[in-house]
Amino acid sequence: MAVLESALVIIPTYNEKDNLPRIVPAVLAQDPRFDVLIVDDGSPDGTGAIADELARGSDRVFALHRDRKRGLGTAYITGFRWGLARDYDIFFEMDADFSHDPGNLPAFVTKIEEGYDVVLGSRYLHGRVTVVNWPISRLILSYAANMYARRVTGLPVADATGGFKCFRREVLEALALKEVESNGYAFQIELSFRAWKKGFRIAEIPITFVDRDVGESKMSKPIVAEAVWRVWRLRLLSLRGRL
Repeated sequence: MAVLESALVIIPTYNEKDNLPRIVPAVLAQDPRFDVLIVDDGSPDGTGAIADELARGSDRVFALHRDRKRGLGTAYITGFRWGLARDYDIFFEMDADFSHDPGNLPAFVTKIEEGYDVVLGSRYLHGRVTVVNWPISRLILSYAANMYARRVTGLPVADATGGFKCFRREVLEALALKEVESNGYAFQIELSFRAWKKGFRIAEIPITFVDRDVGESKMSKPIVAEAVWRVWRLRLLSLRGRL
């Protein structure tokens, strides 16, 4: 197994001016191999300017700017392409709002070094629910969404909709990112499903998900609706041998 020399932590942002100056140093402190790429979607609250300031202050922080809010999935794909062009070994997806604990990052690396290709941070591993500060309605929706995704697609993971993830570069190179269609939280299901169908090894590690205490959630009804129908499209594509 090749030694991992570099990792890119991709953090999409939209109105995260209070969280970004805290989360970036916390990520960098975990491992000297970690760089951070901020992909800001034209935040009107000044998050983009903060991203630029952080990038100027460290050769391990980079910022990309998009003209408007274009969605989570396309933000990550933009980050993946940027990092692949610069030969990073592994890639993280991570939220800016501390719902994903930076202290968990080394555990993902350990699993990758054990030989796994994709590592998912799971809120529902081994039947345990490790979510803090969510209203019961949100928790039921999330848990039911994962049961639904597993039933429709057959994807053998406990938490298919979580957004704290790590990929070996070979996975992203093999996935034909231009063919990824999802943009909201269905994006998380689609990437894992495509990786699984291509035979990559997927592991899950337990995380505790703590709901944000600063800023606003990006969850919306269109995002939920996309996830509901998208899993059926993934199943159909799979049955037709197009994945």
